[in-house]
Amino acid sequence: MKLPPSWQLPSTIKNRLGQKSAGKQRAMIAEGHLLLVLHRAPTLGEKQRQGVFFWRDPQGKWECSAGGVGLKPLMKHIQVYEEAENVLSLAYGEAEQAEDYFNLLEQLAPLQHSTQNLHNTLQAAREGIPEDRDIIDLRDWAYGIERSLNLLHENIKNSLDYRIAERVEQQNAIALESVRASHRLNILVAIFFPLTAITCIFGMNLNSGLAESFSFWLILLISLTLGFWVRRWVIVGRLW
Repeated sequence: MKLPPSWQLPSTIKNRLGQKSAGKQRAMIAEGHLLLVLHRAPTLGEKQRQGVFFWRDPQGKWECSAGGVGLKPLMKHIQVYEEAENVLSLAYGEAEQAEDYFNLLEQLAPLQHSTQNLHNTLQAAREGIPEDRDIIDLRDWAYGIERSLNLLHENIKNSLDYRIAERVEQQNAIALESVRASHRLNILVAIFFPLTAITCIFGMNLNSGLAESFSFWLILLISLTLGFWVRRWVIVGRLW
Protein backbone atom coordinates (compact mmCIF):
# COMPACT_ATOMS: atom_id res chain seq x y z
CA MET A 1 0.00 0.00 0.00
CA LYS A 2 1.51 3.30 -1.11
CA LEU A 3 0.59 6.89 -0.49
CA PRO A 4 -1.24 8.64 -3.31
CA PRO A 5 1.33 10.78 -5.22
CA SER A 6 -0.93 13.82 -4.98
CA TRP A 7 -0.67 13.97 -1.19
CA GLN A 8 1.59 16.78 -0.08
CA LEU A 9 2.91 15.29 3.16
CA PRO A 10 6.02 16.49 4.99
CA SER A 11 9.12 14.39 4.42
CA THR A 12 9.30 13.67 8.17
CA ILE A 13 6.13 11.61 7.76
CA LYS A 14 6.99 10.02 4.43
CA ASN A 15 10.38 8.88 5.71
CA ARG A 16 8.70 6.92 8.52
CA LEU A 17 6.83 4.66 6.10
CA GLY A 18 8.20 1.36 4.90
CA GLN A 19 8.48 0.30 1.28
CA LYS A 20 6.87 -3.16 1.52
CA SER A 21 3.91 -2.72 3.84
CA ALA A 22 2.00 -0.10 5.76
CA GLY A 23 3.24 -1.48 9.06
CA LYS A 24 1.35 -1.31 12.32
CA GLN A 25 -1.58 1.02 12.94
CA ARG A 26 -0.34 4.40 14.12
CA ALA A 27 -0.82 8.15 13.90
CA MET A 28 1.96 10.38 12.53
CA ILE A 29 1.84 14.14 13.03
CA ALA A 30 4.16 16.78 11.62
CA GLU A 31 3.74 20.45 10.65
CA GLY A 32 -0.01 20.31 11.22
CA HIS A 33 -0.46 17.24 9.02
CA LEU A 34 -1.98 14.03 10.40
CA LEU A 35 -1.54 10.67 8.72
CA LEU A 36 -3.46 7.70 10.06
CA VAL A 37 -2.11 4.29 9.12
CA LEU A 38 -4.99 1.91 9.74
CA HIS A 39 -5.84 -1.71 8.95
CA ARG A 40 -9.05 -2.95 7.46
CA ALA A 41 -11.13 -5.19 9.72
CA PRO A 42 -9.51 -8.66 9.58
CA THR A 43 -11.39 -11.71 8.37
CA LEU A 44 -11.02 -15.35 9.39
CA GLY A 45 -7.88 -16.94 7.94
CA GLU A 46 -6.42 -13.64 6.76
CA LYS A 47 -2.72 -13.49 7.63
CA GLN A 48 -1.64 -10.25 5.94
CA ARG A 49 -3.32 -7.08 7.16
CA GLN A 50 -4.56 -4.66 4.49
CA GLY A 51 -3.45 -1.12 5.21
CA VAL A 52 -5.29 2.08 4.35
CA PHE A 53 -4.15 5.70 4.83
CA PHE A 54 -6.18 8.69 5.98
CA TRP A 55 -4.66 12.16 5.65
CA ARG A 56 -5.79 15.30 7.40
CA ASP A 57 -4.12 18.47 6.13
CA PRO A 58 -3.52 21.53 8.33
CA GLN A 59 -6.83 23.06 7.18
CA GLY A 60 -8.76 20.02 8.49
CA LYS A 61 -9.54 18.45 5.12
CA TRP A 62 -9.54 14.62 5.07
CA GLU A 63 -8.59 12.29 2.21
CA CYS A 64 -8.45 8.50 1.99
CA SER A 65 -5.90 6.49 0.00
CA ALA A 66 -8.71 4.14 -1.09
CA GLY A 67 -10.64 7.08 -2.54
CA GLY A 68 -12.95 9.69 -1.15
CA VAL A 69 -12.64 12.94 0.77
CA GLY A 70 -14.01 14.11 4.08
CA LEU A 71 -14.72 12.05 7.18
CA LYS A 72 -17.13 9.67 5.47
CA PRO A 73 -14.46 7.14 4.33
CA LEU A 74 -12.96 7.08 7.84
CA MET A 75 -16.38 6.63 9.40
CA LYS A 76 -17.15 3.82 6.97
CA HIS A 77 -13.82 2.22 7.90
CA ILE A 78 -14.79 2.18 11.59
CA GLN A 79 -18.33 1.06 10.77
CA VAL A 80 -16.94 -2.13 9.21
CA TYR A 81 -15.42 -2.97 12.60
CA GLU A 82 -18.77 -2.36 14.28
CA GLU A 83 -20.56 -4.59 11.79
CA ALA A 84 -18.01 -7.35 12.36
CA GLU A 85 -18.63 -7.06 16.11
CA ASN A 86 -22.38 -7.32 15.53
CA VAL A 87 -21.95 -10.47 13.45
CA LEU A 88 -19.91 -12.12 16.20
CA SER A 89 -22.45 -11.08 18.84
CA LEU A 90 -25.26 -12.70 16.84
CA ALA A 91 -23.17 -15.84 16.37
CA TYR A 92 -22.54 -15.93 20.12
CA GLY A 93 -26.29 -15.84 20.77
CA GLU A 94 -26.73 -18.92 18.53
CA ALA A 95 -23.74 -20.88 19.88
CA GLU A 96 -24.54 -24.06 21.81
CA GLN A 97 -21.58 -26.42 21.69
CA ALA A 98 -18.02 -25.95 22.94
CA GLU A 99 -16.82 -26.10 19.33
CA ASP A 100 -18.99 -23.09 18.51
CA TYR A 101 -17.32 -21.04 21.26
CA PHE A 102 -13.83 -22.10 20.14
CA ASN A 103 -14.63 -20.96 16.60
CA LEU A 104 -15.91 -17.64 17.91
CA LEU A 105 -12.74 -17.08 19.92
CA GLU A 106 -10.67 -17.83 16.82
CA GLN A 107 -12.56 -15.17 14.85
CA LEU A 108 -12.67 -12.70 17.72
CA ALA A 109 -8.95 -12.62 18.58
CA PRO A 110 -7.64 -10.78 15.46
CA LEU A 111 -10.61 -8.40 15.38
CA GLN A 112 -10.19 -7.59 19.07
CA HIS A 113 -6.48 -6.93 18.66
CA SER A 114 -6.97 -4.77 15.55
CA THR A 115 -9.75 -2.76 17.21
CA GLN A 116 -7.55 -2.07 20.22
CA ASN A 117 -4.82 -0.71 17.93
CA LEU A 118 -7.42 1.35 16.06
CA HIS A 119 -8.55 2.94 19.31
CA ASN A 120 -4.97 3.63 20.39
CA THR A 121 -4.20 5.22 17.02
CA LEU A 122 -7.19 7.55 17.22
CA GLN A 123 -6.30 8.39 20.81
CA ALA A 124 -2.80 9.39 19.67
CA ALA A 125 -4.36 11.50 16.90
CA ARG A 126 -6.65 13.16 19.42
CA GLU A 127 -3.67 14.01 21.64
CA GLY A 128 -1.72 15.36 18.67
CA ILE A 129 -4.56 17.51 17.37
CA PRO A 130 -6.68 18.26 20.44
CA GLU A 131 -8.77 20.96 18.79
CA ASP A 132 -10.42 18.58 16.30
CA ARG A 133 -13.61 17.34 17.98
CA ASP A 134 -14.39 14.98 15.11
CA ILE A 135 -11.37 12.91 16.10
CA ILE A 136 -12.73 12.76 19.65
CA ASP A 137 -16.01 11.31 18.36
CA LEU A 138 -14.19 8.79 16.21
CA ARG A 139 -11.95 7.83 19.13
CA ASP A 140 -14.98 7.30 21.38
CA TRP A 141 -16.68 5.24 18.67
CA ALA A 142 -13.63 2.97 18.37
CA TYR A 143 -13.47 2.67 22.16
CA GLY A 144 -17.10 1.57 22.26
CA ILE A 145 -16.39 -1.17 19.71
CA GLU A 146 -13.29 -2.25 21.62
CA ARG A 147 -15.26 -2.41 24.87
CA SER A 148 -18.02 -4.46 23.24
CA LEU A 149 -15.48 -6.91 21.86
CA ASN A 150 -13.81 -7.23 25.27
CA LEU A 151 -17.17 -7.97 26.90
CA LEU A 152 -17.99 -10.44 24.15
CA HIS A 153 -14.67 -12.17 24.71
CA GLU A 154 -15.40 -12.48 28.44
CA ASN A 155 -18.89 -13.82 27.74
CA ILE A 156 -17.59 -16.41 25.30
CA LYS A 157 -14.89 -17.50 27.74
CA ASN A 158 -17.40 -17.79 30.57
CA SER A 159 -19.82 -19.76 28.41
CA LEU A 160 -17.04 -22.06 27.27
CA ASP A 161 -15.87 -22.62 30.85
CA TYR A 162 -19.46 -23.35 31.87
CA ARG A 163 -19.86 -25.93 29.09
CA ILE A 164 -16.60 -27.60 30.10
CA ALA A 165 -17.59 -27.61 33.79
CA GLU A 166 -21.02 -28.98 32.88
CA ARG A 167 -19.44 -31.79 30.86
CA VAL A 168 -17.08 -32.60 33.74
CA GLU A 169 -20.02 -32.77 36.14
CA GLN A 170 -21.86 -35.13 33.82
CA GLN A 171 -18.80 -37.36 33.57
CA ASN A 172 -18.39 -37.28 37.35
CA ALA A 173 -22.04 -38.25 37.80
CA ILE A 174 -21.61 -41.18 35.42
CA ALA A 175 -18.44 -42.24 37.21
CA LEU A 176 -20.19 -42.00 40.61
CA GLU A 177 -23.10 -44.13 39.41
CA SER A 178 -20.60 -46.68 38.10
CA VAL A 179 -18.92 -46.76 41.50
CA ARG A 180 -22.25 -47.28 43.21
CA ALA A 181 -23.14 -50.11 40.85
CA SER A 182 -19.75 -51.71 41.47
CA HIS A 183 -20.29 -51.35 45.21
CA ARG A 184 -23.68 -53.10 45.01
CA LEU A 185 -22.09 -55.89 42.97
CA ASN A 186 -19.32 -56.24 45.54
CA ILE A 187 -21.93 -56.59 48.30
CA LEU A 188 -23.67 -59.39 46.39
CA VAL A 189 -20.36 -61.11 45.76
CA ALA A 190 -19.45 -60.77 49.43
CA ILE A 191 -22.71 -62.41 50.54
CA PHE A 192 -22.46 -65.40 48.23
CA PHE A 193 -18.68 -65.79 48.18
CA PRO A 194 -18.52 -68.11 51.26
CA LEU A 195 -21.33 -70.28 49.84
CA THR A 196 -19.56 -70.53 46.50
CA ALA A 197 -16.24 -71.35 48.13
CA ILE A 198 -17.67 -74.02 50.45
CA THR A 199 -19.68 -75.71 47.70
CA CYS A 200 -16.61 -75.76 45.47
CA ILE A 201 -14.59 -77.43 48.21
CA PHE A 202 -17.10 -80.00 49.53
CA GLY A 203 -19.57 -80.26 46.69
CA MET A 204 -23.35 -80.29 47.00
CA ASN A 205 -24.42 -83.52 45.30
CA LEU A 206 -27.67 -84.53 47.03
CA ASN A 207 -28.93 -88.10 47.07
CA SER A 208 -32.44 -87.06 48.20
CA GLY A 209 -34.73 -84.02 48.19
CA LEU A 210 -33.68 -80.68 49.67
CA ALA A 211 -36.07 -80.96 52.57
CA GLU A 212 -34.49 -84.27 53.65
CA SER A 213 -30.87 -83.11 53.40
CA PHE A 214 -29.77 -81.74 56.76
CA SER A 215 -26.22 -81.09 55.52
CA PHE A 216 -27.50 -78.89 52.68
CA TRP A 217 -29.43 -76.59 54.98
CA LEU A 218 -26.61 -76.49 57.52
CA ILE A 219 -24.01 -75.53 54.92
CA LEU A 220 -26.39 -72.98 53.40
CA LEU A 221 -27.02 -71.37 56.80
CA ILE A 222 -23.34 -71.30 57.70
CA SER A 223 -22.39 -69.91 54.28
CA LEU A 224 -24.99 -67.16 54.37
CA THR A 225 -23.94 -66.23 57.91
CA LEU A 226 -20.33 -65.98 56.78
CA GLY A 227 -21.54 -64.05 53.73
CA PHE A 228 -23.21 -61.36 55.85
CA TRP A 229 -20.07 -61.11 57.98
CA VAL A 230 -18.03 -60.58 54.81
CA ARG A 231 -20.62 -58.04 53.66
CA ARG A 232 -20.17 -56.13 56.89
CA TRP A 233 -16.41 -56.22 56.39
CA VAL A 234 -16.82 -54.82 52.84
CA ILE A 235 -19.11 -52.00 53.97
CA VAL A 236 -17.77 -51.13 57.44
CA GLY A 237 -14.22 -52.43 57.24
CA ARG A 238 -14.53 -54.78 60.27
CA LEU A 239 -16.43 -57.96 61.18
CA TRP A 240 -17.95 -56.66 64.43
